Amino acid sequence: MNAPAPYEPRVPSDSMPPGRAALSVTWAALPFLTLGYATPFTFAAAALWRRSAHLLVASAAYIGIFATLLVLLPDIDDDGTRRIIGILTFVLAIVGCGHAFLIRRRVFDPDGMSAVGNDMVVERVKRQRLLRDKARKLAAGDPGLARELRIGRPDLPRQYNDGGLVDVNHAPAEALTLLPGITPELAVKIERVRAETGGFVSAEELSAVAGLPPSLTADVADYAVFIR
Repeated sequence: MNAPAPYEPRVPSDSMPPGRAALSVTWAALPFLTLGYATPFTFAAAALWRRSAHLLVASAAYIGIFATLLVLLPDIDDDGTRRIIGILTFVLAIVGCGHAFLIRRRVFDPDGMSAVGNDMVVERVKRQRLLRDKARKLAAGDPGLARELRIGRPDLPRQYNDGGLVDVNHAPAEALTLLPGITPELAVKIERVRAETGGFVSAEELSAVAGLPPSLTADVADYAVFIR
């Protein structure tokens, strides 16, 4: 079907746009990738950006741990000091990384959803509606051309983008199931009634003649086209 697939984030369980999601993951992974040396700077930068009390406290704590680590490094040959340095490094690298991943959504998407991403989805849906309207007008004015362009035939290879229409009068049952609410059983029924009656002219006639649930009529009408 021509309708584009819904947005699928590149980061699992994420609703941010791909670029921002990738940036947030990179930010959260820096403590681990740098063995903890970037941890205080990672949190400090986030604290300055978001002006968050939580981030300010966290960055101060990591800066303190990092400063202690630097003070102890000259005595790394001592077994006790080496053990403390190992613990501090673990806290900066592992704990810091886990902490960053826990809060990355709050840092990069504090409102819980991306307005930019939502706007893109809205524009995409509007564009698909416009494409369907244009394809319907073309089919009404020149059915032969519409058939050549394979408008409403997601089961066939084609280049014309009809916005996700399905030609109820010609598409096979498998394609009819792409219409909202049309189950495989209803699709087979539509195909059978179509063969008996010669086709339909509207979603209302389709619902009445094929006995579809009235609640489906409006949704089906939005994606159906009836080329004769």
